[in-house]
Amino acid sequence: MMNTEITVESLNKMSKNTMMEHLEIEFTEIGKDFIKAKMPVDHRHHQPFGLLHGGASVVLAETLGSVAAQCSVDSSKYACVGLDINANHIRGVKSGYVYGITTPMHIGRSTQVWEIKITNEQNELVCISRITMAILEKKN
Repeated sequence: MMNTEITVESLNKMSKNTMMEHLEIEFTEIGKDFIKAKMPVDHRHHQPFGLLHGGASVVLAETLGSVAAQCSVDSSKYACVGLDINANHIRGVKSGYVYGITTPMHIGRSTQVWEIKITNEQNELVCISRITMAILEKKN
C-alpha cells in the first residue's frame, strides 16, 4: 500500500524548514500499512503547566496521517489534504519522547481515514487521533 520508493530518510529530508523540524518530529519507520515517528517533549512542546500541549500532539498526528495518505497514492496524479482531525488526550507527558503510529481505517477513491496512536516511553496511550483526508486529482 505504501509507495516502496519512499524512505524514512526522504520523509525526514522533506521536513526541513517546516513545523516538523521546529518540533523535532522524526520519522522512524515505514511499513506496508503504517508509518511511525517520534517527537521529544520539552519546553517547545509544553503548555503553561509544563505538560505536553495537546496542539503538539495534534501536529504529530496530522503529520503522520497526512504523510501516510500521500505515501499511499501516486503523488504525480493526486494531492492529499486534511478535511477533519480529532484527538482525545488521555495522559499527560512532562518530558522524554512520545511515539506515534498511523494505520489506515479506510482507503477510498476520494477519501482516506487514518488512526494515529501516540504513546509515551512506557508504551502508555497519550493521545488517540483520527484524520480524514480528501484525495484530490491534480490538474494538469
